[in-house]
Amino acid sequence: MSLSGAGLRRTLGVGDAVVIGLGSMIGAGIFAALGPAARAAGSGLLLGLALAAVVAYCNATSSARLAALYPASGGTYVYGRERLGAFWGYLAGWSFVVGKTASCAAMALTVGAYVWPGQAHAVAVAAVVALTAVNYGGVQKSAWVTRAIVAVVLAVLASVVVVCLGSGASAAGRLDSGVSGGADGVLQAAGLLFFAFAGYARIATLGEEVRDPARTIPRAIPLALGITLVVYACVSVAVLSVLGAGGLGRAEAPLADAVRAAGVPGLVPVVRVGAAVAALGSLLALILGVSRTTLAMARDRHLPGALAVVHPRFQVPYRAELAVGAVVAVLAATVDVRGAIGFSSFGVLAYYAVANASAWTLGSAPAVRVVPAVGLLGCVVLAFALPLASVAAGAGVLVLGGIAYGVRGRQGGAGPTDGR
Repeated sequence: MSLSGAGLRRTLGVGDAVVIGLGSMIGAGIFAALGPAARAAGSGLLLGLALAAVVAYCNATSSARLAALYPASGGTYVYGRERLGAFWGYLAGWSFVVGKTASCAAMALTVGAYVWPGQAHAVAVAAVVALTAVNYGGVQKSAWVTRAIVAVVLAVLASVVVVCLGSGASAAGRLDSGVSGGADGVLQAAGLLFFAFAGYARIATLGEEVRDPARTIPRAIPLALGITLVVYACVSVAVLSVLGAGGLGRAEAPLADAVRAAGVPGLVPVVRVGAAVAALGSLLALILGVSRTTLAMARDRHLPGALAVVHPRFQVPYRAELAVGAVVAVLAATVDVRGAIGFSSFGVLAYYAVANASAWTLGSAPAVRVVPAVGLLGCVVLAFALPLASVAAGAGVLVLGGIAYGVRGRQGGAGPTDGR
């Protein structure tokens, strides 16, 4: 029978939601993002990290408040639709699905590059197929796998911090070696590092599968974000103290280079395994999030309605998951998207800008509006601080989505009306 209107099963508690958020955030980004951030800002990357954390906190707070009111799959797609109107919800969903699908392919290729560089595309496709199968089996299985991945990655990162800070190569003076690029460099570093925090949205997009969402989501999002900030700060300080801003900026694999410089080359293979496992965790959570937003948009006919069907046994949007997995597998097999997903960064900030604008409408008191106002301003500033090519590509994707929405509207298929 048709189950396109069926709801998903609420099985996730606070611990599960926090683990999924950690699996999304403490991923491959920390193994790769520090180098570009150091090139942009030198030791000012620590300021960039703090700025990114502030924006992420505002976004997380806005998302948590909205998720408690609208505990349905889709995250900001739903919030924008209900608070700002159908178009803004659609634009947020479009930004998320298109941008994060490319990010899925990039994470899959990262797995391939670490596991078997000579066959990166084949390994990437295998990873996508395997994790799509895990997600197909139910969100609880995904949470169990994510818990194991998070444990491995945290252990590897802890080893890196202990080895670096405990070595004779560590020097506190390298933490204050100068900010390169001025304020623009710090902003660009913040923009690059912001996406290492962006996974907390996965908790909100799973809102229909969380028990007692009004209580669970507002607790899980800040917890996951706080743990991630502490981990990232420790890793950044440890690596910077060994390599310095210049060495970190030149490093292709910053954490591996740092443990080698600290005099423990035997740990390099462990770091490589950790990076591959972290990328798997990010990919798993990304597929979860993209498929749930796809489900929400399909329910409103912004995407094919067939994708809105929920599996009668596993209680997952299996057609959406299979569709996302198929698209990501094709991209991972045919295109090296790691160097061509700048528009994803712009799109994610656009997504969170809509979340903050939606939270702004929840009350008129200044104390209620200050956090979404800071978050919205931060998203806009960081988006336009990105490299020009990323801004142009991201803006182009948003315009394309707007055109598609307008065409569907003229054809009578624009989806639901304003839900405010």
